[in-house]
Amino acid sequence: MHTFGEPGGIPVLALHGVTGHGARFAPLADAVPDLRWISVDLRGHGRSPWSPPWTFEQHVADVVGVLDRMEVDDVAVVGHSYGGAIAVHLARALPDRVERLVLLDPAIGLDPDDMLETAEESRADETFPDIDAARADRADRWPDVDAALVEAEVVAHLAHFDDHWEWRYCRSAAVAAWSDMARPAVTPPAGMPTLILRATRSDFVEQTWVDRCRAALGDELTVTDVDAGHMLFLERTEEVATHLRKFVVG
Repeated sequence: MHTFGEPGGIPVLALHGVTGHGARFAPLADAVPDLRWISVDLRGHGRSPWSPPWTFEQHVADVVGVLDRMEVDDVAVVGHSYGGAIAVHLARALPDRVERLVLLDPAIGLDPDDMLETAEESRADETFPDIDAARADRADRWPDVDAALVEAEVVAHLAHFDDHWEWRYCRSAAVAAWSDMARPAVTPPAGMPTLILRATRSDFVEQTWVDRCRAALGDELTVTDVDAGHMLFLERTEEVATHLRKFVVG
C-alpha cells in the first residue's frame, strides 16, 4: 500500500491497471496534494500477495479490507484501465462507501477476441538482461511519458530475479485480468457521481458503454476527452489533476 498527500484530506482510493502498481499514482497525487491518497498494489502485482484468485470480486474484497484496516468509511475512487473496471464493481458492491468515481480511460467490457489475443501475448516471458534494456523497453511503450517518470517506474517496479530483470507482477494474474475485462460491461450504480476521462489516442473506452452509463446516471455522469494515450495521467498529469480536483474537491 502507498499513501500520499494530506492525512486530513478527502480520502481517495487509487487503483492501477494490469501489470501496474500503486506507486504509479505518485505524480498525480503530487499534483493534488490536498487529498489523502491511498493507493494499493492489486493482488498479483507489486508487493501484494500473488496468490489467486485474481478476479473483480477478489480485488474488491482486498481493497475493502484495506479501507477497513485504515478505518476509512467513505472514499472517492480513482481507477485507471483495469483499475477503472474494479472501481465500477466496487461502487456496485458497496455504493454507500463510494462517494464518487473518477475513471481514467477505464478498460471494461472489451472485445473477447481482442482480449484472447492480448492474454495469449501476456503469457510470454518478458525479461531483460539489464536495467538499461528494461528502461529502453518502457520508454518505447510510453513514448509520450516524461523520461523522469519512466525512470521512476524502473526504480519502483523493476525487480531482479537470478540472472535477469523483469517487471514486478504475476503473468497469470495479468492473463486473468484480460479475461475479466472481457466480461459483460456493467455501469456504475444509479446516483453515483462519475467522471470518465477518456484518452483520445486510445481505444479502451467503448462508446456503447458510455451511452449505457449516460442512461443509468443521467446528470451524474461527466465525460471529458483528454488528448493523450492510455497512460493519460502520466502523459497529461496537470490536465488530469485539474479535472480530478474540480470533481472531487469542488
